Amino acid sequence: MKILIVGSGGREHALGWKLASSPLVDEILAAPGNPGLAEIGRCVPIKAEDMAEIAALAVREKVDLVVVGPEGPLAAGLADRLKQVGVAVFGPSAAAAELEGSKAFMKDFCTRHAIPTADFRVFDDAIRAKAFLGEREPPFVIKADGLAGGKGVILAETRAQADAAVDEILFLKKFGSAGQRIVIEDFLPGEEASFFAISDGVSAIPLIAAQDHKRAYDGDKGPNTGGMGAYSPAPVFTDAVLGQTMERIILPTVRGMQDEGRPFAGVLFAGLMISADGPKLIEFNVRFGDPECQTLMRRLKSDLAPVLMAAARGDLASVPALEWDNRPCATIVYAANGYPDHPLTGSEIRATEQASRVEDVVIFHAGTRRDEEGRLRAAGGRVLNVTALGRDLRQALDRAYHSCSLIDWPGGFYRSDIGWRALG
Repeated sequence: MKILIVGSGGREHALGWKLASSPLVDEILAAPGNPGLAEIGRCVPIKAEDMAEIAALAVREKVDLVVVGPEGPLAAGLADRLKQVGVAVFGPSAAAAELEGSKAFMKDFCTRHAIPTADFRVFDDAIRAKAFLGEREPPFVIKADGLAGGKGVILAETRAQADAAVDEILFLKKFGSAGQRIVIEDFLPGEEASFFAISDGVSAIPLIAAQDHKRAYDGDKGPNTGGMGAYSPAPVFTDAVLGQTMERIILPTVRGMQDEGRPFAGVLFAGLMISADGPKLIEFNVRFGDPECQTLMRRLKSDLAPVLMAAARGDLASVPALEWDNRPCATIVYAANGYPDHPLTGSEIRATEQASRVEDVVIFHAGTRRDEEGRLRAAGGRVLNVTALGRDLRQALDRAYHSCSLIDWPGGFYRSDIGWRALG
Protein backbone atom coordinates (compact mmCIF):
# COMPACT_ATOMS: atom_id res chain seq x y z
CA MET A 1 0.00 0.00 0.00
CA LYS A 2 0.96 3.60 -0.59
CA ILE A 3 -0.54 5.85 2.09
CA LEU A 4 -0.83 9.64 2.04
CA ILE A 5 -1.03 11.39 5.40
CA VAL A 6 -2.53 14.87 5.38
CA GLY A 7 -1.23 17.24 8.04
CA SER A 8 1.97 18.47 9.63
CA GLY A 9 1.73 17.91 13.39
CA GLY A 10 2.69 15.42 16.04
CA ARG A 11 -0.50 13.43 15.47
CA GLU A 12 0.40 12.98 11.82
CA HIS A 13 3.99 11.98 12.63
CA ALA A 14 2.69 9.38 15.09
CA LEU A 15 0.23 7.97 12.53
CA GLY A 16 2.98 7.84 9.90
CA TRP A 17 5.39 6.18 12.34
CA LYS A 18 2.83 3.48 13.14
CA LEU A 19 1.70 2.93 9.55
CA ALA A 20 5.30 2.72 8.32
CA SER A 21 5.79 -0.33 10.56
CA SER A 22 3.06 -2.25 8.71
CA PRO A 23 4.22 -5.06 6.39
CA LEU A 24 1.36 -3.99 4.10
CA VAL A 25 2.76 -0.48 3.58
CA ASP A 26 5.45 0.17 0.97
CA GLU A 27 5.52 3.95 1.03
CA ILE A 28 4.40 6.89 3.17
CA LEU A 29 3.66 10.29 1.64
CA ALA A 30 2.84 13.36 3.71
CA ALA A 31 1.33 16.69 2.73
CA PRO A 32 2.83 18.92 3.90
CA GLY A 33 4.48 16.76 6.56
CA ASN A 34 7.29 17.77 8.89
CA PRO A 35 10.95 16.84 9.54
CA GLY A 36 9.89 13.79 11.53
CA LEU A 37 7.70 12.47 8.73
CA ALA A 38 10.51 13.22 6.26
CA GLU A 39 12.59 10.58 8.05
CA ILE A 40 10.05 7.82 7.31
CA GLY A 41 8.55 8.94 4.01
CA ARG A 42 8.34 11.61 1.35
CA CYS A 43 6.94 15.05 2.15
CA VAL A 44 5.16 17.09 -0.52
CA PRO A 45 4.78 20.86 0.09
CA ILE A 46 0.99 21.01 -0.25
CA LYS A 47 -1.05 22.57 2.54
CA ALA A 48 -3.62 20.37 4.24
CA GLU A 49 -6.36 22.87 3.33
CA ASP A 50 -5.59 22.76 -0.42
CA MET A 51 -8.17 20.13 -1.29
CA ALA A 52 -7.76 20.30 -5.06
CA GLU A 53 -4.00 19.78 -4.87
CA ILE A 54 -4.34 17.00 -2.27
CA ALA A 55 -6.80 15.16 -4.50
CA ALA A 56 -4.60 15.65 -7.56
CA LEU A 57 -1.59 14.33 -5.65
CA ALA A 58 -3.49 11.25 -4.50
CA VAL A 59 -4.56 10.44 -8.06
CA ARG A 60 -1.16 11.21 -9.56
CA GLU A 61 0.69 9.05 -7.04
CA LYS A 62 -1.90 6.22 -7.24
CA VAL A 63 -2.36 6.39 -3.47
CA ASP A 64 -4.24 3.46 -1.93
CA LEU A 65 -5.43 5.29 1.17
CA VAL A 66 -5.47 8.89 2.40
CA VAL A 67 -5.41 9.42 6.17
CA VAL A 68 -6.56 12.93 7.12
CA GLY A 69 -5.12 14.18 10.41
CA PRO A 70 -6.55 17.66 11.20
CA GLU A 71 -10.20 18.61 11.50
CA GLY A 72 -10.16 21.67 9.23
CA PRO A 73 -9.84 19.84 5.89
CA LEU A 74 -12.45 17.30 7.00
CA ALA A 75 -14.97 19.99 7.88
CA ALA A 76 -14.23 21.64 4.52
CA GLY A 77 -15.02 18.43 2.60
CA LEU A 78 -11.65 16.86 1.78
CA ALA A 79 -12.99 13.32 2.27
CA ASP A 80 -15.85 14.08 -0.13
CA ARG A 81 -13.42 15.44 -2.73
CA LEU A 82 -11.20 12.35 -2.50
CA LYS A 83 -14.13 9.96 -2.85
CA GLN A 84 -15.26 11.85 -5.94
CA VAL A 85 -11.95 11.03 -7.63
CA GLY A 86 -12.04 7.41 -6.53
CA VAL A 87 -9.50 7.50 -3.69
CA ALA A 88 -10.14 5.66 -0.42
CA VAL A 89 -9.99 7.98 2.56
CA PHE A 90 -10.00 7.52 6.32
CA GLY A 91 -11.98 10.45 7.63
CA PRO A 92 -15.62 11.58 7.67
CA SER A 93 -17.55 13.56 5.10
CA ALA A 94 -18.17 17.25 5.65
CA ALA A 95 -21.73 16.45 6.74
CA ALA A 96 -20.51 13.95 9.34
CA ALA A 97 -17.65 16.23 10.44
CA GLU A 98 -20.22 18.74 11.67
CA LEU A 99 -20.12 16.76 14.92
CA GLU A 100 -16.93 18.72 15.58
CA GLY A 101 -17.45 21.65 13.22
CA SER A 102 -20.46 22.92 15.18
CA LYS A 103 -20.82 22.43 18.91
CA ALA A 104 -24.42 23.60 18.62
CA PHE A 105 -25.12 20.83 16.08
CA MET A 106 -23.44 18.26 18.33
CA LYS A 107 -25.45 19.30 21.37
CA ASP A 108 -28.72 19.30 19.44
CA PHE A 109 -27.79 15.86 18.05
CA CYS A 110 -27.28 14.58 21.59
CA THR A 111 -30.72 15.86 22.55
CA ARG A 112 -32.33 14.13 19.56
CA HIS A 113 -30.67 10.80 20.34
CA ALA A 114 -30.73 10.81 24.15
CA ILE A 115 -26.95 10.89 24.49
CA PRO A 116 -25.94 12.03 27.99
CA THR A 117 -24.39 15.50 28.00
CA ALA A 118 -24.61 18.76 29.95
CA ASP A 119 -27.66 21.00 29.62
CA PHE A 120 -27.00 23.92 27.27
CA ARG A 121 -28.25 26.95 25.36
CA VAL A 122 -27.01 28.49 22.10
CA PHE A 123 -26.69 32.26 21.57
CA ASP A 124 -25.59 34.71 18.91
CA ASP A 125 -26.67 37.73 20.96
CA ALA A 126 -24.51 38.88 23.88
CA ILE A 127 -27.36 40.54 25.81
CA ARG A 128 -29.45 37.38 25.82
CA ALA A 129 -26.40 35.26 26.64
CA LYS A 130 -25.62 37.42 29.69
CA ALA A 131 -29.25 37.35 30.80
CA PHE A 132 -29.10 33.56 30.70
CA LEU A 133 -25.89 33.58 32.73
CA GLY A 134 -27.73 35.60 35.37
CA GLU A 135 -30.10 32.67 35.83
CA ARG A 136 -27.27 30.16 36.46
CA GLU A 137 -24.68 29.52 39.12
CA PRO A 138 -20.91 29.50 38.43
CA PRO A 139 -18.69 28.01 37.19
CA PHE A 140 -19.76 28.64 33.59
CA VAL A 141 -18.63 26.76 30.48
CA ILE A 142 -18.65 28.97 27.36
CA LYS A 143 -17.69 27.60 23.96
CA ALA A 144 -17.23 29.03 20.49
CA ASP A 145 -19.53 27.13 18.16
CA GLY A 146 -17.03 26.47 15.37
CA LEU A 147 -13.49 25.13 14.96
CA ALA A 148 -11.02 27.02 17.13
CA GLY A 149 -7.97 24.78 17.14
CA GLY A 150 -8.88 23.15 20.43
CA LYS A 151 -8.80 26.50 22.24
CA GLY A 152 -12.42 27.65 21.92
CA VAL A 153 -13.55 26.73 25.43
CA ILE A 154 -13.53 29.16 28.37
CA LEU A 155 -14.21 28.00 31.92
CA ALA A 156 -15.34 31.05 33.88
CA GLU A 157 -15.21 30.85 37.67
CA THR A 158 -17.23 34.05 38.19
CA ARG A 159 -20.06 35.93 36.52
CA ALA A 160 -17.68 38.76 35.62
CA GLN A 161 -15.33 36.32 33.86
CA ALA A 162 -18.28 34.81 32.03
CA ASP A 163 -19.52 38.19 30.80
CA ALA A 164 -16.01 39.01 29.62
CA ALA A 165 -15.81 35.67 27.78
CA VAL A 166 -19.08 36.37 25.97
CA ASP A 167 -17.76 39.76 24.85
CA GLU A 168 -14.39 38.32 23.80
CA ILE A 169 -16.03 35.71 21.58
CA LEU A 170 -19.04 37.57 20.13
CA PHE A 171 -17.75 41.16 20.01
CA LEU A 172 -13.95 41.00 19.95
CA LYS A 173 -13.93 37.90 17.70
CA LYS A 174 -11.26 36.14 19.77
CA PHE A 175 -11.87 32.97 17.77
CA GLY A 176 -12.76 34.63 14.47
CA SER A 177 -15.64 33.16 12.52
CA ALA A 178 -15.71 30.17 14.88
CA GLY A 179 -17.30 32.49 17.44
CA GLN A 180 -20.32 33.71 15.50
CA ARG A 181 -22.38 31.69 17.97
CA ILE A 182 -21.62 30.46 21.45
CA VAL A 183 -22.76 27.48 23.48
CA ILE A 184 -23.23 27.97 27.21
CA GLU A 185 -23.50 24.72 29.09
CA ASP A 186 -23.63 23.50 32.66
CA PHE A 187 -20.38 22.63 34.36
CA LEU A 188 -20.05 18.89 34.83
CA PRO A 189 -18.20 17.67 37.93
CA GLY A 190 -16.00 14.60 37.66
CA GLU A 191 -12.80 13.53 35.95
CA GLU A 192 -12.14 14.04 32.24
CA ALA A 193 -11.03 11.32 29.84
CA SER A 194 -10.57 11.03 26.08
CA PHE A 195 -11.96 7.91 24.40
CA PHE A 196 -11.56 6.82 20.79
CA ALA A 197 -13.53 4.49 18.54
CA ILE A 198 -13.28 3.75 14.83
CA SER A 199 -16.45 3.59 12.73
CA ASP A 200 -17.19 2.58 9.16
CA GLY A 201 -20.55 4.34 9.14
CA VAL A 202 -22.53 1.31 10.35
CA SER A 203 -20.57 -0.23 13.20
CA ALA A 204 -17.79 0.83 15.56
CA ILE A 205 -14.89 -0.78 17.37
CA PRO A 206 -13.38 0.63 20.58
CA LEU A 207 -9.82 1.80 20.87
CA ILE A 208 -8.62 2.88 24.32
CA ALA A 209 -8.82 5.91 26.56
CA ALA A 210 -6.26 8.51 27.56
CA GLN A 211 -6.17 11.60 29.71
CA ASP A 212 -4.67 14.87 28.58
CA HIS A 213 -3.81 18.17 30.25
CA LYS A 214 -5.31 21.25 28.59
CA ARG A 215 -3.96 24.08 30.75
CA ALA A 216 -0.59 25.51 29.82
CA TYR A 217 1.13 25.41 33.21
CA ASP A 218 1.67 23.16 36.20
CA GLY A 219 -1.23 22.73 38.57
CA ASP A 220 -3.70 23.13 35.70
CA LYS A 221 -3.05 26.86 35.63
CA GLY A 222 -2.97 29.26 32.71
CA PRO A 223 -4.87 29.37 29.43
CA ASN A 224 -6.40 26.41 27.63
CA THR A 225 -4.20 24.87 24.96
CA GLY A 226 -4.46 22.13 22.37
CA GLY A 227 -2.97 19.80 25.00
CA MET A 228 0.27 19.80 27.01
CA GLY A 229 0.61 16.08 27.64
CA ALA A 230 -1.26 12.80 27.84
CA TYR A 231 -1.06 9.36 29.35
CA SER A 232 -2.75 6.00 28.90
CA PRO A 233 -4.29 3.96 30.38
CA ALA A 234 -6.48 6.32 32.38
CA PRO A 235 -7.30 4.71 35.75
CA VAL A 236 -10.70 6.40 35.86
CA PHE A 237 -11.66 4.69 32.58
CA THR A 238 -12.51 1.19 33.81
CA ASP A 239 -13.91 -1.68 31.72
CA ALA A 240 -17.35 -0.78 33.08
CA VAL A 241 -16.97 2.82 31.91
CA LEU A 242 -15.81 1.59 28.50
CA GLY A 243 -18.94 -0.52 28.15
CA GLN A 244 -21.15 2.38 29.19
CA THR A 245 -19.40 4.72 26.75
CA MET A 246 -19.90 2.38 23.81
CA GLU A 247 -23.52 1.61 24.71
CA ARG A 248 -24.69 5.11 25.69
CA ILE A 249 -22.56 7.38 23.51
CA ILE A 250 -20.59 5.83 20.63
CA LEU A 251 -23.09 3.33 19.18
CA PRO A 252 -26.10 5.68 19.47
CA THR A 253 -24.03 8.32 17.66
CA VAL A 254 -23.14 5.95 14.82
CA ARG A 255 -26.76 4.85 14.47
CA GLY A 256 -28.06 8.40 14.76
CA MET A 257 -25.70 9.77 12.13
CA GLN A 258 -26.70 6.98 9.77
CA ASP A 259 -30.40 7.64 10.41
CA GLU A 260 -29.90 11.35 9.68
CA GLY A 261 -28.18 10.64 6.36
CA ARG A 262 -24.71 11.59 7.62
CA PRO A 263 -22.99 8.20 8.09
CA PHE A 264 -19.81 8.66 10.10
CA ALA A 265 -16.72 6.84 8.84
CA GLY A 266 -13.48 7.65 10.63
CA VAL A 267 -12.37 8.02 14.24
CA LEU A 268 -14.76 9.34 16.86
CA PHE A 269 -12.94 11.12 19.67
CA ALA A 270 -15.27 11.51 22.62
CA GLY A 271 -14.25 14.01 25.28
CA LEU A 272 -15.92 12.65 28.40
CA MET A 273 -16.60 13.59 31.98
CA ILE A 274 -16.64 10.51 34.18
CA SER A 275 -19.15 11.12 36.97
CA ALA A 276 -20.76 9.00 39.66
CA ASP A 277 -23.61 8.11 37.30
CA GLY A 278 -21.41 7.21 34.35
CA PRO A 279 -19.75 8.97 31.41
CA LYS A 280 -21.21 12.13 29.92
CA LEU A 281 -20.19 13.67 26.60
CA ILE A 282 -18.37 16.99 26.72
CA GLU A 283 -17.59 17.17 23.01
CA PHE A 284 -16.97 15.13 19.89
CA ASN A 285 -13.92 15.45 17.67
CA VAL A 286 -13.84 13.74 14.29
CA ARG A 287 -10.12 12.96 14.22
CA PHE A 288 -7.46 11.55 16.51
CA GLY A 289 -6.68 13.74 19.49
CA ASP A 290 -3.36 15.48 19.76
CA PRO A 291 -1.35 14.56 21.89
CA GLU A 292 -3.51 11.54 22.79
CA CYS A 293 -2.88 9.96 19.38
CA GLN A 294 0.84 9.83 20.03
CA THR A 295 0.19 7.90 23.23
CA LEU A 296 -2.25 5.51 21.55
CA MET A 297 0.07 4.75 18.65
CA ARG A 298 2.86 3.80 21.08
CA ARG A 299 0.57 1.31 22.86
CA LEU A 300 -1.12 -0.20 19.78
CA LYS A 301 0.39 -3.58 18.93
CA SER A 302 -1.97 -4.47 16.05
CA ASP A 303 -1.29 -3.40 12.48
CA LEU A 304 -3.08 -0.07 11.97
CA ALA A 305 -3.12 -0.08 8.16
CA PRO A 306 -5.79 -2.77 7.58
CA VAL A 307 -7.99 -1.24 10.29
CA LEU A 308 -8.05 2.18 8.64
CA MET A 309 -8.57 0.64 5.20
CA ALA A 310 -11.46 -1.49 6.49
CA ALA A 311 -13.11 1.60 7.96
CA ALA A 312 -12.68 3.45 4.66
CA ARG A 313 -14.21 0.54 2.76
CA GLY A 314 -17.11 0.00 5.17
CA ASP A 315 -15.84 -3.39 6.30
CA LEU A 316 -14.91 -3.09 9.98
CA ALA A 317 -16.66 -6.39 10.70
CA SER A 318 -13.64 -8.16 9.17
CA VAL A 319 -11.20 -6.61 11.66
CA PRO A 320 -10.11 -8.82 14.57
CA ALA A 321 -9.96 -7.45 18.10
CA LEU A 322 -7.11 -4.99 18.50
CA GLU A 323 -4.11 -5.82 20.70
CA TRP A 324 -2.56 -3.27 23.03
CA ASP A 325 0.69 -3.07 24.93
CA ASN A 326 -0.11 -3.45 28.63
CA ARG A 327 2.62 -0.97 29.52
CA PRO A 328 1.51 2.59 30.22
CA CYS A 329 2.62 5.40 27.93
CA ALA A 330 3.17 9.08 28.70
CA THR A 331 3.54 11.98 26.29
CA ILE A 332 5.13 15.32 27.23
CA VAL A 333 4.48 18.29 24.95
CA TYR A 334 7.53 20.54 24.56
CA ALA A 335 6.07 23.91 23.53
CA ALA A 336 7.56 27.20 22.34
CA ASN A 337 7.83 30.01 24.88
CA GLY A 338 4.73 32.19 24.67
CA TYR A 339 2.40 29.34 23.70
CA PRO A 340 -0.59 29.31 23.32
CA ASP A 341 -1.23 33.01 22.64
CA HIS A 342 2.07 34.20 21.17
CA PRO A 343 4.51 31.32 20.55
CA LEU A 344 8.04 32.43 19.66
CA THR A 345 9.18 30.53 16.59
CA GLY A 346 12.55 30.23 14.87
CA SER A 347 14.75 29.17 17.80
CA GLU A 348 17.16 26.28 17.24
CA ILE A 349 16.54 22.88 18.87
CA ARG A 350 19.55 20.67 19.59
CA ALA A 351 20.30 17.20 20.97
CA THR A 352 17.05 15.51 19.93
CA GLU A 353 19.00 12.48 18.68
CA GLN A 354 20.62 12.04 22.08
CA ALA A 355 17.25 12.51 23.81
CA SER A 356 15.61 9.89 21.60
CA ARG A 357 18.14 7.27 22.73
CA VAL A 358 16.54 7.05 26.19
CA GLU A 359 15.03 3.58 26.60
CA ASP A 360 11.53 3.19 25.10
CA VAL A 361 11.36 6.86 24.07
CA VAL A 362 10.13 8.08 20.69
CA ILE A 363 10.09 11.80 19.91
CA PHE A 364 7.42 12.98 17.48
CA HIS A 365 7.79 16.27 15.61
CA ALA A 366 4.81 18.61 15.96
CA GLY A 367 5.88 22.14 14.99
CA THR A 368 9.38 21.91 13.55
CA ARG A 369 11.25 22.77 10.35
CA ARG A 370 14.74 22.40 8.95
CA ASP A 371 16.59 25.53 7.91
CA GLU A 372 18.92 25.81 4.91
CA GLU A 373 21.79 24.30 6.89
CA GLY A 374 19.65 21.39 8.13
CA ARG A 375 19.31 22.71 11.66
CA LEU A 376 16.07 21.93 13.50
CA ARG A 377 14.01 24.98 14.43
CA ALA A 378 10.71 25.70 16.15
CA ALA A 379 7.92 26.42 13.69
CA GLY A 380 4.79 26.31 15.81
CA GLY A 381 3.33 26.39 19.29
CA ARG A 382 3.53 22.74 20.27
CA VAL A 383 6.89 21.71 18.87
CA LEU A 384 7.94 18.25 20.11
CA ASN A 385 6.04 15.34 21.67
CA VAL A 386 8.27 13.16 23.85
CA THR A 387 6.63 9.75 24.39
CA ALA A 388 7.78 6.88 26.59
CA LEU A 389 6.59 3.43 27.63
CA GLY A 390 7.31 2.01 31.08
CA ARG A 391 6.46 -0.93 33.32
CA ASP A 392 4.22 1.53 35.16
CA LEU A 393 3.20 5.14 34.62
CA ARG A 394 5.89 6.45 36.96
CA GLN A 395 8.65 4.81 34.92
CA ALA A 396 7.09 6.02 31.65
CA LEU A 397 7.01 9.58 32.98
CA ASP A 398 10.55 9.36 34.37
CA ARG A 399 11.84 8.25 30.96
CA ALA A 400 9.91 10.96 29.11
CA TYR A 401 11.09 13.70 31.47
CA HIS A 402 14.69 12.46 31.34
CA SER A 403 14.51 12.67 27.55
CA CYS A 404 13.09 16.21 27.77
CA SER A 405 15.97 17.25 30.03
CA LEU A 406 18.48 16.16 27.38
CA ILE A 407 16.97 18.37 24.67
CA ASP A 408 18.91 21.62 24.31
CA TRP A 409 16.23 24.19 23.63
CA PRO A 410 16.10 27.36 25.78
CA GLY A 411 13.21 28.58 23.62
CA GLY A 412 10.78 25.97 24.92
CA PHE A 413 8.94 24.84 28.05
CA TYR A 414 6.90 21.89 29.27
CA ARG A 415 4.72 21.00 32.22
CA SER A 416 6.41 19.02 34.98
CA ASP A 417 3.25 17.43 36.41
CA ILE A 418 1.80 15.34 33.58
CA GLY A 419 -0.02 12.31 34.99
CA TRP A 420 -0.61 13.79 38.45
CA ARG A 421 -4.17 12.52 38.64
CA ALA A 422 -3.13 8.93 38.08
CA LEU A 423 -0.14 9.12 40.42
CA GLY A 424 -2.30 10.37 43.30
